[in-house]
Formats: sequence, structure tokens, C-alpha cells
Amino acid sequence: MGRDPTAISALVDEVQRSLGCVGRNGPAMYALSAIDIALWDIAGKLAGLPLYRLLGGSPRERLPAYASLLRYGDPGAVAHHVGKVLKRGYRHIKLHEITLPPIEAARKAAGPDVPIMVDCNCPWTVAEAIRMARTLAPLDLKWLEEPVWPPEDHAGLARVQEQGGIPTAAGENAMLPEFKGLLAAGAVSYAQPSVTKVGGVTQMRKVMALCDAHGVAVVPHSAYFGPGLIASIHCIAAMAGEGLVERYDADFAVNPLHDAILPDKDGCIAVPQKPGLGADPDPAVIAKLRVG
Repeated sequence: MGRDPTAISALVDEVQRSLGCVGRNGPAMYALSAIDIALWDIAGKLAGLPLYRLLGGSPRERLPAYASLLRYGDPGAVAHHVGKVLKRGYRHIKLHEITLPPIEAARKAAGPDVPIMVDCNCPWTVAEAIRMARTLAPLDLKWLEEPVWPPEDHAGLARVQEQGGIPTAAGENAMLPEFKGLLAAGAVSYAQPSVTKVGGVTQMRKVMALCDAHGVAVVPHSAYFGPGLIASIHCIAAMAGEGLVERYDADFAVNPLHDAILPDKDGCIAVPQKPGLGADPDPAVIAKLRVG
């Protein structure tokens, strides 16, 4: 492999071909994603470059992050957690609510100027999603994420965006061919590939290039706390424009990556500057947390 990034693409493509008989989605692709991320980490270390620079990104020290909240279902709880993440410095917030009162409570707590996104996790038919989008439209949401079941209904999702009046987002479980379908249908304004599912950094770059050709913004799904989050940060940092990093609003008493996954006082997250992923897990913490 050496220092040639194209060698990674060739190797991963060969492995994908060998896995064709077990499917190109699900566990096999998740495992391949992990291998691909590790290979890019090695390539960056061999080149002496942080991954985002190896991918052609301009120097940058940090990226804006958004707080991705849990689903609470209770307006009071939502208002409390919105206030908490605002005090922490975040200026973008994503909810996981599917009813109007908690979302209204979030908008009231955040004020009119804080972008709010709503991730629904595929609860509705197309007609139900259109009705809900129209109900939520006065709350000025940045996007409505995965409102339709099944998520592969690209034409239905396009109808929600067109008739519901809110930009849509989707793609955390999609592979490259599915993104082609989403984009061809005009189903999303925000594409959300997940580096741990789509096939690692190699496939993430292909999805990003495809979305760029269609004029669709990429905001990767990265509700993780380990290499998946770090790899996502590098992929976003390598983009020509500035992108948002999803940071799940949960913390641990101790984590193997220490401050590398923590937001700063302005709600931003640091882009690692050491070679490769630039944030290796602390073996002492891993040993301490090991079970069995």
C-alpha cells in the first residue's frame, strides 16, 4: 500500500468483490468500513500527514459541531437539555422527537436564531410525513431527517420535501448506489453518509463527490465516540466548504480518546493534526475498561 491513497481504493474494491456473495450492506460492509478506516490511518501515518490533509483538505483547526440530543418525549425535558447544550456552547441542535409539543418547546427554549433539526427515525407514511412537515413548518427547522418508512422510498421522500415545506435529510444507512437513487429523485437537501456503514473513508469520498456534483450538502451521520467520529471529522475537514459535525449529547466518565471527542466552549470540535487519524485510543484506558 505504501503512501499511495489510490492503492487503498484498489484493495478495498477487491475485498468488496470477494464479499459479493454475502451482500454489500449490513455487517460485511460495516466490517469493511472499519478496515478501510484503519488503512487510511496507516496511510496518513506513513505520509506524516493528518488524514484530512492527505485527502486534500486545507489547514483547519476546528469545525462547528451540533448537539444531537436523545429522544425525551417530554417538552420540559427537551427544554432542559436544549438549555444545557446552549450553555455548553453549541449553536446547532438536533432533536429526535416525533410529536409537536417537544419540538415547540425546543424552539421556544433555543430562540428564533438557533438552527434546529429534527431526526424522526422513519416513523411515518408519506402522507403522514407531509402533514407533520406542514405542522412543523412555522418552527423554521433546518431539516427533517428520515421522516418516511421505508427509508428506501426515495420518491416518497422527495414528495415530503416538495409538499411539506421543510428540507429533508437522509442516508445514514445508505450505500453508494442508494445515494445515487436519493439524488436522482431529488429526495434530499442534506445527505448523511455514515463512514462506519458506507464502506469507510474510500466510499465516503465517492458519496461526497457525487453529492457535490448534484449540489447537495453533505452532513455525515456520526453519532459515535470512537474512530468513526474521528474519521468523520477528517472527511468533513477535507471538504471545500465548512461542514457540521454531529456530536451525540452524551459523555463518559472516562473515554479512550480523551479530549479529542469533546467540544470546546464555542461548540466546536478540534480537527486532529497528528498523522493519520491523529487520535489513537489510550491503551491504559482500554485496559481499565476491558471486561473479562
